[in-house]
Amino acid sequence: MNLTDEQLDRYARHIVLRDVGGRGQKKLLGTKVLVVGAGGLGSPMLLYLAAAGVGTLGIIDDDNVDLSNLQRQIAHETADIDRAKVKSAQASIERLNPDIKVVPYQTRLNSDNAQDVLSEYDLVADGTDNFETRFLLNDTCFFLRKPLVSGAMLQFEGQISTYKAYEEGNNPCYRCVFPAPPPPEIAQTCGEAGVLGALAGVIGSLQAIEIIKEILGVGDSLSGRLLLYDALSTEFRKIKISRDPACALCGSEATFLRP
Repeated sequence: MNLTDEQLDRYARHIVLRDVGGRGQKKLLGTKVLVVGAGGLGSPMLLYLAAAGVGTLGIIDDDNVDLSNLQRQIAHETADIDRAKVKSAQASIERLNPDIKVVPYQTRLNSDNAQDVLSEYDLVADGTDNFETRFLLNDTCFFLRKPLVSGAMLQFEGQISTYKAYEEGNNPCYRCVFPAPPPPEIAQTCGEAGVLGALAGVIGSLQAIEIIKEILGVGDSLSGRLLLYDALSTEFRKIKISRDPACALCGSEATFLRP
């Protein structure tokens, strides 16, 4: 695949980077990424991945745009209220970069459709706000051998990591770090506990960077590390996380069966 004159101009600042270049830009254009959730985290991820030239972006979300979303979900505008989020995000991407193929899934990811949808993509990004979907993504990505870049945020704090437990070495899965969802009585959502709008931009943008790094194979992967960000103290902390030998999914005596 040769880059067109327009693409050479559009992606010029990537192409001059030694670790990207024309070859890397072609790789981005040939990659398929699924973003699960078109909300606070999904919005900056989708826009930056589209701007970067990731060739195919799948978006899965069953929700419609609400006025309360607009404080942080920058892929949507006031005129999009009551519109399906996948359609609103698709329109924003197409305005930003017509190079990009967008595949919208206006449905909720569940155990019935997860394997079929995820199998179409090279990499998966978790922009959800509930533990049920996070565990489903982790398990499905493990069996399909797909890298998972996962993010979460609440109030003034956020975290991200990359999960590739199907690879050898100290590459834990999400269950190694969080073996089970917290009890419902303490598992708060952004709607219940609140979230600083700009925090979504920080965490979602960091996820986009990690996705691009995974595609290009540059830099240090976040697999085996958890990056924590505290907006009130303006502090980043990176902590080591290890594979759990007793993990029900990827441990030596795993009990999970392939879906």
